[in-house]
Amino acid sequence: MRNVIVKNIARADAATIGLLGQLGVATVHEAQGRTGLMHPSLRPIYPSARAAGSAVTVSCQAGDNLMVHAAMDVVQPGDMLVVTTRSPSTDGMFGDLLAESCRAHGVAGLIVDAGVRDVAEISAMNFPVWSKAICAQGSVKATAGSVNIDVVCAGALVHPGDVIVADQDGVVVIPRESAQEIAQLGEARRQREERSRERLRAGELGLDMHGLRKLLSDLGVEWIEGPSG
Repeated sequence: MRNVIVKNIARADAATIGLLGQLGVATVHEAQGRTGLMHPSLRPIYPSARAAGSAVTVSCQAGDNLMVHAAMDVVQPGDMLVVTTRSPSTDGMFGDLLAESCRAHGVAGLIVDAGVRDVAEISAMNFPVWSKAICAQGSVKATAGSVNIDVVCAGALVHPGDVIVADQDGVVVIPRESAQEIAQLGEARRQREERSRERLRAGELGLDMHGLRKLLSDLGVEWIEGPSG
């Protein structure tokens, strides 16, 4: 296997990334046809974690974070590190020292389909991380891998430069080429949901708002009077 570090990648514009981050994972996922969601085993290491940015992808040997260090040489402010391993792993691929390096270089957050360690220290920095495990098992720096190649992370295909949005609902990938369109669709969806929220707040039932009474009837559901008193 050829191992490479791609220095330069195309990125979506900052305004589009910012809007996608504001919309959040659930809205963006719906706006792009319920695609791009990473496996829900990836969880934020602290509850308020929230981030969005361009994917710098990292392919590592399990238990070896050499290529994460290599990726720090090519990141730009606002990027999201997306780290995956060539075989399943829960080893701690990332700790507080790498988090300090990420903050110094303006990295927006980390997605790692493996483990993370030093969680208390990283959380105290407010550096957002999503991982599938918290594990004190450390990693070595010995095996070549690649940076900025296409990877599959937690079941989702990620191209370098794709937009990553992550919050308490999980992690979603938005293809860079369609990021602006998805941001517009997501904003339209947000506005529709706000109008629906106001109607529900006023007491209107979802049954009536969405025309679901007819659907229930078409499905053969009958309304019957229960016991009185």
